[in-house]
Amino acid sequence: MSDVRERLASLPRPALWIMAARFKTVSLSLMPVLAGSWLAAGQGLWRPDVTLAAMLAAAAIQIGTNLWNDAADAERGVDRDDRLGPPRMTALGLLKAPQVRRGALAAFGVAVLAGLYLTALGGWPIVAIGLSSLAFGYLYSMGPYPMSGLPFGEALVILFFGLVAVSGTAWLQDVAPLAPQTLALGAMIGLPGAAVLMLNNHRDRAQDARAGRRTLAIVIGDRPSRLVYFAFLLGALAVAAWLRPALTLAPAGLLALWLGHAMWHWPISARLNRLIAQTALFQMLLLIGVIAA
Repeated sequence: MSDVRERLASLPRPALWIMAARFKTVSLSLMPVLAGSWLAAGQGLWRPDVTLAAMLAAAAIQIGTNLWNDAADAERGVDRDDRLGPPRMTALGLLKAPQVRRGALAAFGVAVLAGLYLTALGGWPIVAIGLSSLAFGYLYSMGPYPMSGLPFGEALVILFFGLVAVSGTAWLQDVAPLAPQTLALGAMIGLPGAAVLMLNNHRDRAQDARAGRRTLAIVIGDRPSRLVYFAFLLGALAVAAWLRPALTLAPAGLLALWLGHAMWHWPISARLNRLIAQTALFQMLLLIGVIAA
């Protein structure tokens, strides 16, 4: 860990903040907005202002959650020297916890400002979505029972980063939020997001267990965690094929097979970090395949 800290300490400060915010996976919060906007465009109802404001709000909530998690996990002693995941800036002492928390609050503030504009358009459902999303971002790492240490994190990702995000974007553009196509698209987007969380929790099972966490990966064990990860990918691919059966889904399908093979055969190590961005890419290829069909 000291070698990692020494290497990162030479980076410019903005690069440290980018790593703390985990920009590599911010696409997970943008894809549901694009999916809902694609539905609206197909019905001649697309509003660019809604898409931009929703993308800003969603990305800001995810970044704020990541920053808050970076600071909170360091203070709770969850991120230790034997951490296998991507480096955390607070735990390494490269950024101070109060600074990172202020950065998280600033991100949440941006989300609130964007949300106010969306609320003026969408009314009380958008208020409910915004407040619950902000609460989820805060409670993910804080409170007596942080959600990041409980076994239903993957279900919450499917709900918030899939169903709610897609349906909320659809609602803002006068598309039926509970229509079968809307909900299916939400499930297709949410399942890869849950796969990313399962991957992270599978990799960190030993460290999380020592810290008293009870993630789904800890509850079900090693092999089932690997199977659930692959099941999330296959489930998303199946939904995409139901929505738009076409050869344009082939790239996502091939990547899913590769990811499932790697997850099943690779031992728990820092090598698994390579699959995080590739899983986010799988989600992106799925949406591209559906749109291009």
